[in-house]
Amino acid sequence: MSEHEQHQEHEETGTGTDTDDVLAEVGPRLRRIRKERGATLAGLSTATGISVSTLSRLESGLRKPSLELLLPIARAHQVPLDELVGAPPVGDPRIRAAKPIVRYGRTHWPLTRQPGGLQAYKVLEPQRTMEPEPRTHEGYEWLYVLSGRLRLVLGEHDVVLGAGEAAEFDTRVPHWFGSTGEGPVEFLSLFGRQGERMHVRARPKRRSGEDD
Repeated sequence: MSEHEQHQEHEETGTGTDTDDVLAEVGPRLRRIRKERGATLAGLSTATGISVSTLSRLESGLRKPSLELLLPIARAHQVPLDELVGAPPVGDPRIRAAKPIVRYGRTHWPLTRQPGGLQAYKVLEPQRTMEPEPRTHEGYEWLYVLSGRLRLVLGEHDVVLGAGEAAEFDTRVPHWFGSTGEGPVEFLSLFGRQGERMHVRARPKRRSGEDD
């Protein structure tokens, strides 16, 4: 066996331990549920159209369970499919405090653990005076103000959000949000990875003869 084939086999079999453990528990669970309902293999075979030998092999672990086999069994027993498979283990759902990220004077606390997809942050914007620089990127942005006041410039709109107010908008529209200059503001921000590919909107060129 070549090194490439060994590596491929390891990827296909070596990482499936959790799945194998779950599948190994399906057989005993099928037998227990059937006996709790007082059903026989012959009766279950009639109700599902699955042969007695296949049902027996499923319960003994000699036949790998598949969706095609488990669905009719779940219907016959009138139980949800996940009761046959077993609920996945639930880990600690709490998000451990991550090291805050300071970017352009704004502090971000990550509130999600997965590297991709939708990302959530708690953000602290200090009190400061800033000139809005609208940016655009693909996707949508969602903001919720926890405390203070947040200035949002979106297209031709220039609004201020107070504590308890939220905003959602198409980020393909030029937008900017930040301090009102009146005090710090704390808010929640949700956005996708597209937000990392922002680009500054080009400022319109001044026509000759216009005053500065």
